[in-house]
Amino acid sequence: MIPLEWELLLSALLFVIGLYGVLVRTNAIVVLMSVEIMFNAPILNLVAFSAYFGNPAGQVFALVAIALAAGEAAVGLAIFLVLYESHGTVDLSKARLLRW
Repeated sequence: MIPLEWELLLSALLFVIGLYGVLVRTNAIVVLMSVEIMFNAPILNLVAFSAYFGNPAGQVFALVAIALAAGEAAVGLAIFLVLYESHGTVDLSKARLLRW
């Protein structure tokens, strides 16, 4: 069995990689993927603690969080589609407001 500390370290590493992607990148699709990576870090924590303590409630919460992540990705892609239609690019530095 993998020690809990390694799983928590992996989760922290995922969060830091996602945070770096959100802060540095200007492409909206890459930013959305970075947010998804950041969102997966606490899901990994839920599963790790659930396995460590033997309580399946964390895994149930992880499934709910995965469903929320899917909804968030759908809304984000819809926003980026409107951004591309109105500005012709998904570069976040070129489009400040979602205006027609």
